[in-house]
Amino acid sequence: MDGALIVVHRPRGTGGRRVTVRGQIIGLAHNDRDLVEFLRQSGLDETTAEDMVAGDSAMIEWRGGRPHQYEAA
Repeated sequence: MDGALIVVHRPRGTGGRRVTVRGQIIGLAHNDRDLVEFLRQSGLDETTAEDMVAGDSAMIEWRGGRPHQYEAA
């Protein structure tokens, strides 16, 4: 999915995944709760953010690793 609104990048060697929204880095998520909080801080209400993460929304692109996995392989 080219140009995804929200990108969760590959797990880092030390754990966690960089999260970008519209190309801007918004944080390093270590779990789904962190991801929901970053999305909430970006302007989504908490229920929408939770639904997007839990429902594997097409607006979220998971790169270089399995969705919801935050530890380095």
